[in-house]
Amino acid sequence: MQDTILSTFGPTFREVAVGKIATLAADTPLKLDCGAEISAFPLAYQTYGALNTARTNAVLVCHGLTGDQYAAGDHPVTGKPGWWESLVGPGKPVDTNRFFVIATNVIGGCMGSFGPKSQNPETGKPYDLDFPVVTIQDMARAQALLLDYLGIDQLFCVLGGSMGGMLALAWPALFPDRVYSAIPIATSAKHSAQNIAFHEIGRQSIMIDPDWCGGRYYDEKKFPVKGLSVARMAAHVTYLSEHALHRKFGRALQDREHISFGFEADFQVESYLRHQGASFVERFDANSYFYITRAMDYFDLTENGGLASHFIRTKTRFLVISFSSDWLFPTSESRSIVRALNAVAANVSFAEIVTDKGHDAFLLDEPEFFAAIRGFLQGRAEKRGIA
Repeated sequence: MQDTILSTFGPTFREVAVGKIATLAADTPLKLDCGAEISAFPLAYQTYGALNTARTNAVLVCHGLTGDQYAAGDHPVTGKPGWWESLVGPGKPVDTNRFFVIATNVIGGCMGSFGPKSQNPETGKPYDLDFPVVTIQDMARAQALLLDYLGIDQLFCVLGGSMGGMLALAWPALFPDRVYSAIPIATSAKHSAQNIAFHEIGRQSIMIDPDWCGGRYYDEKKFPVKGLSVARMAAHVTYLSEHALHRKFGRALQDREHISFGFEADFQVESYLRHQGASFVERFDANSYFYITRAMDYFDLTENGGLASHFIRTKTRFLVISFSSDWLFPTSESRSIVRALNAVAANVSFAEIVTDKGHDAFLLDEPEFFAAIRGFLQGRAEKRGIA
């Protein structure tokens, strides 16, 4: 393990620290679903809290599409709090006084884990689009290797929202004996046609940016800033609800009293989206956007016997959570998961949180959501004797 590594990052090609790095599959390669094998690959991760003597209090938090290993604490690129700072920490719902929390940057990512900007040993250059296509299940298998590396046989809990929720489902499906409890949040067992369509819009916006250079932009010392920014803007709209946008912005003008009769950002919502796009390109790699969105597109636990067949005789305890205004991963998708788990007599609870904040509610201050997480984890910890 290296304590830190430096990684070239963003359109200005800055170098940033990415935290702890584990080198995995050094002896036995990891076979990916696409058929490729990877070995001696890096996985970046952060930990919070302490592992107890019995090694029974490990909690894996899984990030969404644009997240990384910095679930809590200050992010080294943005300088802002981690993406789940509201949930993870001392005395918080995922209490680091009680639990040993692990957060990884998934393979295919761009914050130190093995991804398209990693160096290809055959060429001495970044893999770019020569990087193998990965799946959600591949990401979970890489995380399982990290647990082996850390000497942890079983997770007390795996939880995450959106893509992280897919990982929270994939884990007990792939490793039923290694997951005591799971909390899939604002997610589904398969990616919908609508969501695949939104991802394709994002990828196409990157591809038509001349600075994408067919994915070889690092060789050209360029970066598809405009294309990636537009991809982020389009995606960000799907994370919100109409009510949230209206409540926050309405038709309010940005730094002016009258419309300009032009195409600058007249409205606050336009300025907000442009800011989201501009800040995103400072911390995310365009090719990683391709690979991670594709992994989500390919996710389908309803294949090969149906969703219920993946959880037959499961001993994992589940809490499935949805949000009433989430139209990207609507409550109906969560209910389908619950029905499948009920069909195999799994131990499952379900909570729909009433909110107008849309899909991003799992990242925001939502007291009822916090209470559901806290209550479930506390009850499970008491059952397991975790002080």
